[in-house]
Amino acid sequence: MSYRDTYDFWMTDDYFDEDTKKELAAIADDEAEIEDRFYRDLVFGTGGLRGVIGAGTNRMNFYTVRKATQGLANFIVKQNAQDKGVAIAYDSRKYSPEFAAEAALCLCANGIKSYLFESLRPTPELSYAVRKLECTAGIVITASHNPPEYNGYKVYWEDGAQITAPKDREIIAEVKAVTDFHTVKTMDKQEALDKGLLTIIGAEIDDAYMEELKKQIIHPEIIKEQSENIKIVYTPFHGTGLVPVKRVLSELGFKNVYIVPEQELPDPEFTTLEYPNPEDPKAFELALKLAKEKNADIVLATDPDADRLGIYALDTKTGKYMPFTGNMSGLIIAEYQFRERTKCGLMPKNPAMVKTIVTTNMADPLAADYNVNLIEVLTGFKFIGEQIKFFEQTGSNNYVFGLEESYGCLAGTHARDKDAVVAVMCLCEVAAYCKKHNMTLWDMMVSMYEKYGYFKETQYTITMKGIDGARQIAEIMDKLRKNPPKAFGDLKVEKFRDYLNDVVIDMESGEKTTTGLPKSNVLYFELPDNAWCCARPSGTEPKIKFYMGVKGTSLEDAKAKVEKLTEDVKAVL
Repeated sequence: MSYRDTYDFWMTDDYFDEDTKKELAAIADDEAEIEDRFYRDLVFGTGGLRGVIGAGTNRMNFYTVRKATQGLANFIVKQNAQDKGVAIAYDSRKYSPEFAAEAALCLCANGIKSYLFESLRPTPELSYAVRKLECTAGIVITASHNPPEYNGYKVYWEDGAQITAPKDREIIAEVKAVTDFHTVKTMDKQEALDKGLLTIIGAEIDDAYMEELKKQIIHPEIIKEQSENIKIVYTPFHGTGLVPVKRVLSELGFKNVYIVPEQELPDPEFTTLEYPNPEDPKAFELALKLAKEKNADIVLATDPDADRLGIYALDTKTGKYMPFTGNMSGLIIAEYQFRERTKCGLMPKNPAMVKTIVTTNMADPLAADYNVNLIEVLTGFKFIGEQIKFFEQTGSNNYVFGLEESYGCLAGTHARDKDAVVAVMCLCEVAAYCKKHNMTLWDMMVSMYEKYGYFKETQYTITMKGIDGARQIAEIMDKLRKNPPKAFGDLKVEKFRDYLNDVVIDMESGEKTTTGLPKSNVLYFELPDNAWCCARPSGTEPKIKFYMGVKGTSLEDAKAKVEKLTEDVKAVL
C-alpha cells in the first residue's frame, strides 16, 4: 500500500479508535505530514523503537507498541520461553504508563507472563529485575534523553542486557512479519490479573536493587565520617531517578543532599528544560544556582530514565563549578575503584574494564596502571553488558567497570546496562574521599590528567530529518567509506577501520586486517598522537555523529587541538 492508502485505512478501519482518527483528520490537507507519518513503519532497530508520539505507522502510539510487542511475543513463543515471563518498566514521559500496560496485555494475550512495575522506575532497575525474576526478556518504555515529544521502547534479553546479535535481527524479523494489525492480540487487564498472567511488582525489587547497589561501596566509614561535611545537589530532570537516588544516598548516611525543587517531580513536558539531557550545559542552570546558594561540593543530574549521569564539581581555587564529560566522570569512578580495591585486597583475579570504541583513550593507560584488562566494543552499552555475559560463560575475566562516552557507566554486575543510580552513589563516595583528603573531584581529575595525559573528546552532530535526511546521511557515510580522507588538516590518517565491511586498512602500506568486532555501520580514523575520529549514524535519531578525541600537553592545548580537529572534520564533509 502507498502511504496514502495506509492513511485511508487508519481513517476508516474499525480497529483504530476515534481519537486517533480525529488526530489524522486534522492533517487531511497536509500531504507532507501524512507522508511523514505513513511512508514507513516506525523502525524497530537493534535497540527497539524510538519516535515522535502521534498517530501513524511512523509514530509511537498504542498500535505501533502493540505491533512491536506481538512480534516479540511471536519470537518468545518460538523459543518456547513464554513461561519465564517478561519484566516491564517505564519512565515519566507522555503515555509511558499506557504504552507499558499495552505491551504487558499483548504479552499476556499470547500466554506470556508479564511483570509490570507499579509506577515509574529507572532503566537499570529493569535490567536488574529481568535477572532477579529470571525472565526471558524485559521492556522499558522510554525515549531516554530525547525531547518531550518522543517516546521509545527498548528490549532486553534474559542476561539483562539489551538485545544483541543474532537475537536482535531475529526479533526485528518477527516484528516486520506482523503486517496486519488485526492479528495483534490483547486482553482485559483484570482478566490477565485473575489468570495469573499479569503480576504487578514494586517494593520487593526496589529493596533488592538497593542492596546490590550498596555492595559497590568500598569505604562506608569515610562516608560516615564526612556525612555532615559534604554537600550534594541533585536533579532527576523530572524523571525516574528521584526516589532511588534519594534512598540510596540517605541509607548510606549522606546528610546534606539538596534536590532541585523545580525539577524534583515527574513532568512529561520537562517544563524547566529545553532538552532533558545531562550532556546539555543549559540543563544545569537551576542545579548550579542551587549549588552556589548551598556552596555544594558536587552537582549531579540524571536523565529521565536514570541511565545517564552528568556532573559539575567545585574548583575551590577559582570558586567555579567545572563540567565533567561522561568520559571524565566514568574514569574518576574507575580510577577510585581500581585504586581502593587494590589497596583493600578487593580486586578480583583477571579484572577487566570494558569501553566502547568512541570512549576516551585515557582508559588505556589507566587500565594498564592497575593491570586491568581493557576490552573495546562497538558503540552501545549493550555490547558492554554482553561482555559481562561472556566473562561469566568463559571465566576469562572478572568485570569491574564499564563506560561509554555518552554519560553512561556501570560499577558491578547487578545490571547489564548503564546505571546512573550506582554512578551517583559511587561519585558521592569519591567526593567524600576527596573531602577527607582536602581535595575536590576536580582536583582528582586534574591529577589524573597530569598522570595519564590531557585527553579531550568532543562530538559534532548533523541532524537530518525525514526521507531526504536519511538519504543524505547514507550518502555521507558512502562517500567516507569509498573515498576515506587521507588526512584531517595536518593529521594524517594512519589506519582506517570500516566496521561494516570488517576491515582495517593501514593507509601507508595498504595492509588489510579485520576489526575483530561485529559488523556495524561505523567508520573510524586513527590519527597520530592519540588523536582519532569516528563517524556513526544514530540508530535511534535522524542524526549522524562524528566523535573525536585528542591528547594535549595541557588542558588548554587539548582544547585547542580538539577544536581544530572538529573544524578539519567539517572541512572534509
